[in-house]
Amino acid sequence: MNFIEGEVIYIDKPLKWTSFDVVNKIRLMLRKHMGIKKIKVGHAGTLDPLATGLVIVCTGRSTKKIEQLMNHDKEYIATIKLGQTTPSFDIETEVDNEYPTAHITREMVENVINSHFLGEIDQIPPLYSAIRIDGKRAYEHARKGNNDVELKSRKINIYNMSIVNYDFPSVTIKINCSKGTYIRSIARDLGKALNSGAHLTELRRTKVGDISIEQAITIDDVETLVKQEAQQKENLETINNQ
Repeated sequence: MNFIEGEVIYIDKPLKWTSFDVVNKIRLMLRKHMGIKKIKVGHAGTLDPLATGLVIVCTGRSTKKIEQLMNHDKEYIATIKLGQTTPSFDIETEVDNEYPTAHITREMVENVINSHFLGEIDQIPPLYSAIRIDGKRAYEHARKGNNDVELKSRKINIYNMSIVNYDFPSVTIKINCSKGTYIRSIARDLGKALNSGAHLTELRRTKVGDISIEQAITIDDVETLVKQEAQQKENLETINNQ
C-alpha cells in the first residue's frame, strides 16, 4: 500500500459514523503514523450515519478518481417498518403518525414494488438531507422546525427491487439503483403506495458499481496497514542512512 502516493480504500462504515468521520479518522492516522502534516483524503459518496456498509475513501493522487466513483450505481439492503412514519423517514426522529396495516400482505407489497418503483421514477428527497436550500443544508431547516421548505423532485433509476425477508410489519428489500437515490424516500413512498405509512429502520450499502461489501475492510484494518507502511518507510530510511 502507498497511502501518501494514492490509494482507493473500501471501508465497511460502522453505525453512527458519518462518511466525514471515516475520512477524518484516516487522515489523522496518516498524519500520526506517517509523520506528515498534509494529505488529501476524500470519500466517493455520502452514507447516512444510521446506515452501515460500503464507503470508498481515496487518498493522495487517487482523490482525482472520486467524481468517477461517485457516478456508479449502488446496491442497498433496507429494512422498512410499515404502519408508522417519522419526519426524517428513518429512526433519527420519533414516530409522528401511525397507520393501519391489517390490509397489507406480502403479495400486495410485491405488486406495489413492481408497479410503482421499477425503472425511471421521480423522487422527492427527504427534508432531513444534505441538499442545499437557500445556502443551507435541508436538514438545518428541518432541525429548526422549518418544515415548509419545498424540495424539488429528481429523476432516479431503480433497476431492481425485491423482498429478501418479510417479517410483518417489517420488510427487508434489496435495491439496485442509480446515484442520488434516497432509500428513506423509497420507504416513505412505499408506505403511501400501500395506503399506510412506513419508515426506514436499517440500511446497509452492499455495492458501489462492481465493488462489493465483501471487499471492504474496517477502520482498524486501515490503521494496521498504515502502521505497516510507516514501519516499512522507517526501515528503508534506516538502510539508506547506513
